[in-house]
Amino acid sequence: MNRRKTKLRYNQNGVALLFLSPWLLGLVCLTLGPMAASLYFSFTDYSILESSRWIGLDNFTTMLTADPLFIQSLKVTFIFVFVSVPLKLMFALAVALLLNKGIRGLGIYRTVYYIPTLLGGSVAIAMLWRKMLGGGGLVNQLLAMVGIQAPDWVSNPKYSLYSLILLSVWQFGSSMIIFLSGLKQVPPEYYDASSVDGAGKVGQFLHITLPVLSPVIFFNVIMQTITAFQSFTQAFIISNGSGGPVNSTLMYSLYLYKKGFSFFQMGYASAMAWVLVLLIGIFTLLLFGSSKLWVHYEDGGK
Repeated sequence: MNRRKTKLRYNQNGVALLFLSPWLLGLVCLTLGPMAASLYFSFTDYSILESSRWIGLDNFTTMLTADPLFIQSLKVTFIFVFVSVPLKLMFALAVALLLNKGIRGLGIYRTVYYIPTLLGGSVAIAMLWRKMLGGGGLVNQLLAMVGIQAPDWVSNPKYSLYSLILLSVWQFGSSMIIFLSGLKQVPPEYYDASSVDGAGKVGQFLHITLPVLSPVIFFNVIMQTITAFQSFTQAFIISNGSGGPVNSTLMYSLYLYKKGFSFFQMGYASAMAWVLVLLIGIFTLLLFGSSKLWVHYEDGGK
C-alpha cells in the first residue's frame, strides 16, 4: 500500500512538473537568464558589436559624477511620477464615485472609460496625441475659436512634459475599475449609521469611504508608481525618440534605450536598468512602510 501511495505521489509530481515546465522554461530563459546577464554586463564595457570588458563600478560612477543627462532623466521621471500618479488616481476615483451611483448602462460606461487604458500605450495613440497637441493641432484650434492663443504643447520645453502627464492621466481606466470594485464592497450600513448621526456627504467620504477604500488606494498607488517609472512609449513617440525639446521629455527608460540601442553602450544601459530596479524597490518599500499610517484593514492588518 505504501509503495502504491509513493508511486501515485511520484506520478502526480511528474504530471505537475510537466504542466509547469513551459512556465519554468520561460522563467529561466526569458526572465532569470536575461536578468543575470544584465547584472554581469552592468559591470562591463559592452558595445554589442564587441566582446565585453570588465570595468567594475565605472558605469555607476560615471552615472553619478560625469553624466548630466542621467541626472536630467531622473529629474524628468520624478516629476512625471509625482505629478501623473496622484492626478490619475484622483481622477479615477472621482469617475468611480460617479459610476457607483447606480446609473443605467453601467457596463457600457465602464467599457468606454476603460478603452483609453487599452489604447493609451499604443504607438498610434501617441502619434495622434502629438498631432492633437501640436502647434496647429486640434486642441489649439479649439482654443483659438474662443480667442486663446495657445503654445505648441509638444515643442515647447515648458509644456512638453505635461503633455505626457496629461496622456498618462487619460489612461485612468484600470485604476477606475479597481476603485469601482472597492466601492462596491463598502457596507451601506456604514453610510446609514453616519446619516443618523448627522454626517454629510463630505464627512462620509473622508471618514468612511477613504478609510475603507485605503487598501485599494494603496494597491493602485503601488502599481501606478511602478508603471510610471517604466514609462517609455509615449515619450519616445512624442519626442521622436530624442527626449526633446531640450531634454524636457527625456524619461529614464528612454535615456536607457538611447544608451543601449542608439549609442551601443549596452553595459552602461544595463547598469541604468539595475539602478531603475533599485529606485522602484526603494519607493515600493517606502510606500509599504508608510502604509501603516494610512491603510486600514478590517482585520487590523494582521
